Amino acid sequence: MSGSLRRFAAITRLSQKQPFADLADPINRIHPFLKNRTKTQAREYVRFPNVVRKVREYEISPSLFSSSFSSSSSSSTASFGKVGFVGWYLGMVKSWPVLTKSVTSSAIYVAADLSSQTISKSSSEPYDLVRTSRMAGYGLLILGPSLHLWFNLMAKLFPKRDLISTLKKMAMGQLLYGPTMTVVFFSLNARLQGESGDEIVARLKRDLLPTMLNGIMYWPFCDFITFRFIPVHLQPLVSNSFSYLWTVYMTYMASLEKPVPITC
Repeated sequence: MSGSLRRFAAITRLSQKQPFADLADPINRIHPFLKNRTKTQAREYVRFPNVVRKVREYEISPSLFSSSFSSSSSSSTASFGKVGFVGWYLGMVKSWPVLTKSVTSSAIYVAADLSSQTISKSSSEPYDLVRTSRMAGYGLLILGPSLHLWFNLMAKLFPKRDLISTLKKMAMGQLLYGPTMTVVFFSLNARLQGESGDEIVARLKRDLLPTMLNGIMYWPFCDFITFRFIPVHLQPLVSNSFSYLWTVYMTYMASLEKPVPITC
């Protein structure tokens, strides 16, 4: 009887020391590691929906992608509609630089030759389409590619667009490129017209110096604007635009009667 009383008293003292909350949580009484492990898993379970929510925020739905793509396509179409021919031409210069510049040179030479014929011929005379085709071929096959190479060479030799670099480019153009292309133009055009070597030399002696002097009065101003203010990929276009009036004069000079070679 006394032993039973002692056990009951011990149980009573033990229950007073341990809260009833611990008795309700048997894991606390088993091992503290299991307690901590259970709390960690509970915290991870609580964080998991937040992680899923963040991942879902970065997901791109097909409808969102298609709507953004359609909006970008419509905006690019609208911008192309606003820019028009200029935007299309700049895209062609970027994609096909040599071909675009060559076709541009050919078109300008055709327009300049037709203008030159309109000025010089009478109203009853027909247009010389063979002459016009020669000018178109020269602009397409020779002038356009040479302009592309020349302006890119100048950009590499003198990459700056300050005043000193611009003057250097202008000087090289007047001393090297201009005379060379004038000789090629007169010689090739004369050869295509059936002139002999002596006749070509006589034409150059007669026409080259006056053409060069007139070019000195015209091209420095055009070259200054081109080299100073125009980006290199658009310089052939601007140069071709300036060359329209010059080409009217050049085609007129090239259409003059062939000179009689002087024989000793």
